[in-house]
Amino acid sequence: MPLLPGLATSIAVAGASMLLGSLPWSQHHGFSALTMAIVLGMIVGNLMPGSGHALAGPGIDLAKKRLLRLGVVLYGLRLTVQDIGQVGVTGVLVDAAMLGSTFLIACWLGRRWLGLDEKTSMLVGIGSAICGAAAVVAAEPVVRARAEQVTVAVATVVVFGTIAIFVYPPMHAAFASAGWALASPAHFGVFIGSTVHEVAQVVAIGGSIGDAAADTAVITKMVRVMMLAPFLLGLAAWRSRDQRGMRSGHAGHDRHPPLTRDMVPWFALGFVAVVLLNSLGVVPGAARPLLNTADTMLLATAMAALGISTRAGALRQAGVKPLVLGLALSGWLTIGGAAVNAALIRVMH
Repeated sequence: MPLLPGLATSIAVAGASMLLGSLPWSQHHGFSALTMAIVLGMIVGNLMPGSGHALAGPGIDLAKKRLLRLGVVLYGLRLTVQDIGQVGVTGVLVDAAMLGSTFLIACWLGRRWLGLDEKTSMLVGIGSAICGAAAVVAAEPVVRARAEQVTVAVATVVVFGTIAIFVYPPMHAAFASAGWALASPAHFGVFIGSTVHEVAQVVAIGGSIGDAAADTAVITKMVRVMMLAPFLLGLAAWRSRDQRGMRSGHAGHDRHPPLTRDMVPWFALGFVAVVLLNSLGVVPGAARPLLNTADTMLLATAMAALGISTRAGALRQAGVKPLVLGLALSGWLTIGGAAVNAALIRVMH
């Protein structure tokens, strides 16, 4: 079977990454199974001979496309509409403000200042703005990026999300000593959830501060993750914005193709549907842990396939510019995010 070699390799790497991600050290430092999967996948892929890549190709493509979409849909089982109510209007507004501003800054800085290609700039922005590696790979079908562009973006958001684990606890101590509004566990939890890249990193930071901060941080982060689906739908429509120009005879000036059925991220609609079903209590509670584990395995398999298909030479070609963009976005999320959170606290309270 042409699919078997690539699928089996991806699944094996994903299984190893899930084991590594479950270790206490990995959990303490916010290294999720998805992060491990892409790193292990890159190691395996760069050790694999060219004939191995040719043999594994069909299965790898299936894993990083179809299995990815299915994993994103099932990710909705981790969320409910009720989560929005728990963080209130302030949490939703700050999530939306940080998401939109971070993505726009990434597109502007990446293209205008750093001279990065549009797709890499967008992917780094999406990963920083929403939920790290998972958002990057979910956006790949909409952005239509190459494997190396996706991997560069994932590596960038993982690096700066990991740095945040060591930066945020001292920030909380500084806010507390200064008597700033963000020093309260609830407010600092919203700050964490609205600005830190990965869910695992949010858990790690919140847990180091206290249960109250951790609970609020995770709920705020889940609301931010829930914004992934409407964001991808909007992004698909935005990338087809020149459709009218094509119809009026200006096709030569178009940068993006018109919106077609295959460009619509249907998996994003599936994600919303699963969130709604989960909110209604349709999914049995006993089945949810098993389904979440299966979903993590699907996403890890997709990440492993992505890593396997990425060569080190392509990453070297990307240079330091994506890291500079990631650093700038992290600065905005940390400093600008604190300012946005503080301003909204004053307005809403």
